[in-house]
Amino acid sequence: MSTETLPRALGRLRRGLTRAALHGLALAVVATPFAAAWQYDARHRAVSAQAPPPDAVQDARPRAVGARHAAAPVVLAYHDVAPHSASRYTVTPERLDAQLAALRAAGYRTLSSREFARFLRTGRPPAPRSVYLTFDDGTRGLWAHADPILARHRMKAAAYLITGAVGTHRPYYLSWPEVDRMAGSGRWDFQAHTHLGHRRARVDASGRRGSVLANRVWLPGAGRLETEAEYRRRVRADLGRSLRAFRAHGLPPPRLFAYPFSEAVLRTNLTTGGTSFLRRLLAARFTAALTNTTRRPLPAGPRAAAAGQVQRLEVLGTTTADGLLHLLRTWTSSAPGDVPDPLGHPGQWQFPGSPPGTGLEAVTGDGARRGGYASAEYRPLATADWSSYRVRASARDLRSTDTSVSVTVRHGSLYPCTVTVGANTVRLTERTPGGHVRTTTRRLGPSPGHRLDMRVTPRAVRVAVDDVPLIDRRTAPAAAAHAFGGIALGVRNDTPGTPWPRFAALRVSG
Repeated sequence: MSTETLPRALGRLRRGLTRAALHGLALAVVATPFAAAWQYDARHRAVSAQAPPPDAVQDARPRAVGARHAAAPVVLAYHDVAPHSASRYTVTPERLDAQLAALRAAGYRTLSSREFARFLRTGRPPAPRSVYLTFDDGTRGLWAHADPILARHRMKAAAYLITGAVGTHRPYYLSWPEVDRMAGSGRWDFQAHTHLGHRRARVDASGRRGSVLANRVWLPGAGRLETEAEYRRRVRADLGRSLRAFRAHGLPPPRLFAYPFSEAVLRTNLTTGGTSFLRRLLAARFTAALTNTTRRPLPAGPRAAAAGQVQRLEVLGTTTADGLLHLLRTWTSSAPGDVPDPLGHPGQWQFPGSPPGTGLEAVTGDGARRGGYASAEYRPLATADWSSYRVRASARDLRSTDTSVSVTVRHGSLYPCTVTVGANTVRLTERTPGGHVRTTTRRLGPSPGHRLDMRVTPRAVRVAVDDVPLIDRRTAPAAAAHAFGGIALGVRNDTPGTPWPRFAALRVSG
């Protein structure tokens, strides 16, 4: 190249670079509005419009629920909120608004998860009447429909997130920007519902399906179930990813966990070691786990706190405002002595396992009985946390050795005690912390009627018959936290055609 051509080449290069820069600048100027519009559209699609709350409910008259003391909170379990749905688990905005209006009129306060977890730790109710509103799964309906209704009533709620589902399957699940706005409102907090563990899968060779959190899953390629070690690794990893998602999106660590499908370990193929592992894993990370299905009543309170598992009252699409308040009356905790004469309130008894139509007369008189036994439970949810109380009962018509009456105290606890009185014997049957059943029997002077007196604390049960102390049974200190519960009655007649024994009186005091 000559010395004359080099400057010309450099000039052409500079002119080319200038034209390229100008073209790039022009392209950026043209593209910027489109990029901004795309970003705005993405944000708009990630945050749905909120529907206005339904017309205000006119009937907001005060409605008594009946607790004369500071009652334990009741946990309400909701799922989705939407105007039109065929799902029984979806509540319409109008029905949710009516329910919250009724709760407010009845004097209920809603709790945050922090307040509810503090109650479980201390046992001190934060308000005379309170409810903890929980919504499982994290559906978009919570932002679009439930949030404006909560704002109207100045109430709080907790959304239990499947963190791996957030932002997916739109518009069904919440997006992270919606979660962020809900958290910023002060009305919502967010708790754990697994990362991707909210699903059912095959759990045996026959094809039966179950919750993947509470079961080892079938591995089709290997033609076998997961091993215990594989199950533990999978579940531990899923919970770890869930907690990391909370941190990654600036949410406080969850204090509480809700079992997927409310399937804890009632239907499981886990070994005893596997179920113990799951409970320990959850207990190490959360104050308690919530479920709608339990083997025994576990409403929020000391018994549930000791078990690490809290039972919720499930609200369905068919639940009316009045129906919800009726259910709350059933769940509201009572104190011993609130109703000193339980036999005078037949509507407060339940008869599990009895024929339809069975009433309290089955244990107090000539009511219908099938077989040789009849039983009745007194408000099992409301009395779950009775700890120290006295029961006095009068039994009549104990006419043979084949007839008897029984009173169970600490009913529904891990360590119930049943006192059975016949014409000439009294027997105490108790479950011990080691899982054994221990029986103590004493002789009585033969009589068709006896007076039974039981004094109950978490540490002891003392039994007197006809004013004579006969049995004093101590409870191991480690078992005391699991020895709370109410009362149940039973009558037995093993000789067909003979008169049935009966309870003539029953008194309960603190």
